[in-house]
Amino acid sequence: MPKVVRFHETGGPEVLRLEEVPTPQPGKGEVRLKVQAIGLNRAESMFYHGQYIYQPNFPSGLGYEAAGVVEAVGPDVDKSWIGKQVSTVPSFKLTQYSMVGEEVIAPVASLGEYPENLSPVEGAAIWMQYVTAYGALIAIAQLKKGDFVVIPAASSSVGLAAIETAKAEGAISIATTRKSNKKAELTKLGADYVIATEEEDLVARVREITGGKGARVIFDPVAGPFLEKLAEATAPEGIIFQYGALSLQPTPLPLLTVLTHGITVRGYTLMEFTLVPERLALAKKYVYDRLADGRFTPKIARTFPFAQTVEAYRYLESNTQVGKIVITVP
Repeated sequence: MPKVVRFHETGGPEVLRLEEVPTPQPGKGEVRLKVQAIGLNRAESMFYHGQYIYQPNFPSGLGYEAAGVVEAVGPDVDKSWIGKQVSTVPSFKLTQYSMVGEEVIAPVASLGEYPENLSPVEGAAIWMQYVTAYGALIAIAQLKKGDFVVIPAASSSVGLAAIETAKAEGAISIATTRKSNKKAELTKLGADYVIATEEEDLVARVREITGGKGARVIFDPVAGPFLEKLAEATAPEGIIFQYGALSLQPTPLPLLTVLTHGITVRGYTLMEFTLVPERLALAKKYVYDRLADGRFTPKIARTFPFAQTVEAYRYLESNTQVGKIVITVP
């Protein structure tokens, strides 16, 4: 019987268990994947900690992104999907589908074929990061040449995708990281500027880099008290995308700064794009074209074998990685 990873209570990575389950059978609108690789995301850590935007139902699986081969389809699904190499686009709740397993069920609407020049490991490391960046920076903010964009937590996979997206559009990326030990690698990976926020004055540096104007776009997964500094670093009539809550602290609105400078603070998740077929089609094309011509190249921080899933999530929570953590499945 295939193995999956599930948890029966909330807590740290130690609550995750490898369990055998019967081979799953796809229903209407579904396929079964023989999984080859699984991309890890911070959302999953928040989910098993009980800190995500919705709570798990026990026993609960987890995982948004898997790459593999379609080995069976539901009764209403085109049989031409069988045998195709695909990866899953996050377009479902973790309470509905789970991708961390040797064989998993996925909605056919979530499947994305990836360029043949990518490996399964890379295929499991594209949709969450690049569609998240695309939706905010391209579809909504309409990032253009010469725009300044501040990218906190830039060493994450989404942060790196945002750096690549900015570069592809001719915008100027200002990456932030807490300490200076990641500055050289972020610069190597394409960031135009890097600020170590625990060692440098964020607002002063952004003002210096932008010639006193501030950044038009802020792409932030941190939130908490950090929002106040980000607002001060934002250009008049700029936009702050709040797409995460990594700080796990209350996030007071810096009202006077927002009012006096006409700043938009916008909540955002990639589901705005992955759940709307027309929007998802545009996002896929944008990402696919840039993967195919090399403008986008997913950065893999480290891989772990499936048997070491707990260790993989511990590494995710260490915040020492630069790029995507991927589990490989034999």
